[in-house]
Amino acid sequence: MNIIWRERYKPLLEKIVNRKDQVNKFLDFLEDKTNWITAPASTKYHLDRDGGLIDHSVGVTHTLLKLKNILIPEIPDESCVVIGLFHDVGKVGMAGKPYYIKLKTPAKDGKKYIINKDLAAMGIAARSLMLISKFISLSDNEAQAIAYHDGQYIPEGKIVAHRESALTLLLHYADYWTSHILERGE
Repeated sequence: MNIIWRERYKPLLEKIVNRKDQVNKFLDFLEDKTNWITAPASTKYHLDRDGGLIDHSVGVTHTLLKLKNILIPEIPDESCVVIGLFHDVGKVGMAGKPYYIKLKTPAKDGKKYIINKDLAAMGIAARSLMLISKFISLSDNEAQAIAYHDGQYIPEGKIVAHRESALTLLLHYADYWTSHILERGE
């Protein structure tokens, strides 16, 4: 597992002030009841390995903060850290039920993981919002950013087409840049 995220994770958490107790309770839940630290980011695409999700989440958050600082510095760092770290948290599944199950040997198509069929079917963004909302209060713009961070690449993104908040666009760009440019080849 890549341990680089550990050096980059803690400083991000220090940017959370107003919702520190909420985030800490959420992290306790994630670390105790889910595979937050060991989950992959995908089945065979970007960071399809143990710890891939946390590496991806930390990477997206760093990219998001860089973009925010250049384009819209008045957006609070805390908001960016919350949505950056947790935009894909639905990939952990539910307490005791991981979203991804590791295959003993990779499938013919290269997949190293399969999606757990025992979970209720729902999109990653919807599951992420469901998990987060049990612990952390989100603004409307933060919720929109998480719900539509995949932009126009999925049908659900069309609902907010040309009405995205600045935070939604920043998260989408950060997620796309991180997964398609920075993580390429990892």
